[in-house]
Amino acid sequence: MELLLLILLGIITYFIVQRSVASITRTPVWLLWLVMMTPALVWSGWNQLYEDAPMPPALVFGPFVICLPLYWFLIQWGRRDSTPPATQGTETTPPALTPKPTVPIASEESALRPISKQEETDLRNCFPWGVYYLQNVEYRPQAVLCRGKLRTSPEAAYQTVRQNIEAEFGDRFFVIFQESLNGTPFFALVPNTQTQAKVGTESEPVSRPILALGLLLTTLLTTTMGGALIAGLTEKELNPSTLVKGFPYALALIAILSVYELGHYWVARLYKMRITLPYFIPLPPMQFFPLGTIGAFIQMRSPVPHRKALFDVGITGPLAGLIVTLPILIWGLIHSRVVPISDASGLLNFESLNPRFSFLLTLLSKLALGNELTPTMAINLHPVAVAGYVGLIAIALKLMPVGQLDGGHIVHAMFGQRTGATIGQITRLLVLVLALQESDLLTLAIILLFLPVADEPALNDVSELDNWRDLVGFLALLILVSIILPPPGTLTGLLNV
Repeated sequence: MELLLLILLGIITYFIVQRSVASITRTPVWLLWLVMMTPALVWSGWNQLYEDAPMPPALVFGPFVICLPLYWFLIQWGRRDSTPPATQGTETTPPALTPKPTVPIASEESALRPISKQEETDLRNCFPWGVYYLQNVEYRPQAVLCRGKLRTSPEAAYQTVRQNIEAEFGDRFFVIFQESLNGTPFFALVPNTQTQAKVGTESEPVSRPILALGLLLTTLLTTTMGGALIAGLTEKELNPSTLVKGFPYALALIAILSVYELGHYWVARLYKMRITLPYFIPLPPMQFFPLGTIGAFIQMRSPVPHRKALFDVGITGPLAGLIVTLPILIWGLIHSRVVPISDASGLLNFESLNPRFSFLLTLLSKLALGNELTPTMAINLHPVAVAGYVGLIAIALKLMPVGQLDGGHIVHAMFGQRTGATIGQITRLLVLVLALQESDLLTLAIILLFLPVADEPALNDVSELDNWRDLVGFLALLILVSIILPPPGTLTGLLNV
């Protein structure tokens, strides 16, 4: 079983590497994957050789100490040739200016000077002194940096400058508004060398309904099979007549995942962003991993216009998913039954779930089961409760304030990209500490440790959120804390759980 879990982790890790950093480095994906997997391989090898023997602390922390800087070095090593050193005496361009495929970069021939002297004069005229007082123009391999002093609100400055540049240069540049390392707002013009292909790009179908529907139906089948396994059937007993037992689980899980991703989809469409339909990822169910899927995803095909849009798209999915997840989970818990707690009880054992690792789950379990749930009892989850529980864990994972996760987008929009990246780094370390107390969280800690802590900037990455969005963002982070942290002892004693 441990070998199969390791294989599953390896597959997930490979897709994480491929989607997160493969586009910004020429280092082979397989090498980055191997570095990411080294801690898990070392620990699994120790368990296979020495079984229950305690692992030396050096072997627990050593792989992280070695692999984290090695992973960072390999990424930088693969991109150093494409990003020459900055001109002496100027600030280092933030890494966020290295755009992903949504923002095409200039070719090497035009990278050093994408505009002529006359065009530079025209560019300077695009910056009214009462809006943004332009002081100097710098040329970088992937952008033209326009630095100066902001003299009005960030929203007004960005709209004015972008409209002027588009009027002068058409669709030749993507106009990005960011803060430098010292907090000073600057404009970055990323040459769009694919303007000739832009018409074709716009007409290229983003939503592929046949593919999305096919994956949905396939996932419905695999989750129905998984639900039958969760309901107590064995793999040999699966047949068309017995699959009906797995349909409630499949329907509940598909509903949670669909509402979650459609929340992202509709808000992105509201902001006129190009985005794909939700694509489900089916997975043949097995006795040790009967879920039948590893989730669903959507892809952004255009830059995020501003931090408000980044926040709204990021927060809508978790909130919409939570609205559907909570009633499903409560209904499933009501129809679950309690069993004596044992050494096998834990947060990944659906037949003997110990809900006390989570403040929110403890409250919901006590609400649903009442006096049946005592300190000596665990829960044998009904298949619908399993779907709700998986949805709750998925929401907690997505709300982690790290990089490309929804929580990473939320803290980026609330606090800015650099502060958001710092919060992500702290979060990764805190989850690792938590995993040392709760071993079932170790896989999550490994995944978070190797996710990039910074996500892509919005086109206008300077304008801040309003107070209402800040409040909703803090509430979302409180929801995350209530899911992943245990209840205090005084509360468990008061509730008799």
